[in-house]
Amino acid sequence: MSMNHYYLLGRSGLRVSRLALGTMNFGTAGFHAAYGKTEEEARAIFRRYLEAGGNFVDTADFYTAGQSETILGNLMAEAKVRDRVVLTTKFTNSVDPGDPNAGGNGRKHMIRAVEASLRRLRTDYIDLFLLHTWDRITPVEEVVRTFDDLTRAGKIRYAGLSDVPAWYAARAQSHAEANSLVPMVGLQLPYSLIDRTIEVEHVPMGRELGLGLTAWSPLGGGFLTGKYRQADQGLAGEGRLGETGSSGRSYTDQEWRLLATLEGVAAKLGVTMAQAAVNWVATQPGIASAIVGASSAAQLDANLAALDFELPAELRAELDEASAVPPRSLYQMFTPAYQSWLVTPGAKVADKPAEYAPVVRNWTADATG
Repeated sequence: MSMNHYYLLGRSGLRVSRLALGTMNFGTAGFHAAYGKTEEEARAIFRRYLEAGGNFVDTADFYTAGQSETILGNLMAEAKVRDRVVLTTKFTNSVDPGDPNAGGNGRKHMIRAVEASLRRLRTDYIDLFLLHTWDRITPVEEVVRTFDDLTRAGKIRYAGLSDVPAWYAARAQSHAEANSLVPMVGLQLPYSLIDRTIEVEHVPMGRELGLGLTAWSPLGGGFLTGKYRQADQGLAGEGRLGETGSSGRSYTDQEWRLLATLEGVAAKLGVTMAQAAVNWVATQPGIASAIVGASSAAQLDANLAALDFELPAELRAELDEASAVPPRSLYQMFTPAYQSWLVTPGAKVADKPAEYAPVVRNWTADATG
């Protein structure tokens, strides 16, 4: 499963690497400045990713106040690899707090955002343009129509979504199909051993409707690297997670037990905990690619090595069991245990035989006697 093996993204002909390069830390301004990298530092990471065979690069207009796109545009032009790279960028976040239309998912901002991204990225097209976050306001029909217009204008090649409810993605895809508009091909969501929420609806929805899922934060914000340990108050360890986690959260006893299981699995395989965690995500059903970031070329090499081994079924089962969260309420009815109630015990269930032909009722004949 090396980096020079490419997979189709959703129901499309777009071929992408199983590990995408996240560039949220390219740049030293804005929200992500605390751990940002200069263009010189980013160059080594970007070049190493290309050398390894990677072609799927992810950014957003919001990352480092636009510097991520600017740096990425410079690096692609410098290396003359624009056509080789499958370039993904995203829109939604406000670029001008004083302008109510400078953010969100409305048509006015979508067109403004794509034009600004094209300038920063020094290109005349974006391979995959994603709605970054659901704004809870804009009608989905407006978003899908604008995606279609941008594609027909040659500004983007493919459309997709990120961080939206499953019903919203299903509505967008169904509206596109029903009206012969450009379909969504990608759906970017958080997914890791410590956060398997999307398995409830997003994964089956994506597989049914042709949306290839790209997983961000496959290391659970760094928790699954193993560099943090449980302390009297929160956690201890060197890294971006504070005593109660990067988002102000604390970790449960089950999550600490999961970390111990992951450590054991990694030891059996002779790999790092991070590599085992990324491998698990990248090889899960419905996942087209996992996004990995890096603070250096050496760290990127370590992340890319997550594809150099196979996770045996018995060890995957250990991780599945340790990370499983029982479904709640209605979703319990869709588990194998509940589904068994739908069929008489012992009955055989199989596909219809090839020669099976259903009876077609001729309504006209019946109605006329």
